Amino acid sequence: MKKRNSSRLTARQRAELDALAALPDDRIDTLDIPEVRDWSGAKRGLFYRPVKQQLTLRIDADVVAWFKSRTPKGAGYQTQMNEALREHVKRQARNRKAG
Repeated sequence: MKKRNSSRLTARQRAELDALAALPDDRIDTLDIPEVRDWSGAKRGLFYRPVKQQLTLRIDADVVAWFKSRTPKGAGYQTQMNEALREHVKRQARNRKAG
């Protein structure tokens, strides 16, 4: 089910946002907003959902077994495989920049 987009901003709302965006930081009154100093309870990536693409992929059985053995009851092994592939891609990109 697709979520509906928010309604469009009115001309007045857009003008107000533009005026706020034009303010320099030192002119913005933040006295009523407490400064967050303790981030220990923060959850990283809570609202980030990367775009996934479903595909059929043949992977050697021993590789799949290895990833499944590293997760409780095999749950999340695809996420672990995705992270390993992402790290490989990052490493390749760094190597191309360096070389």
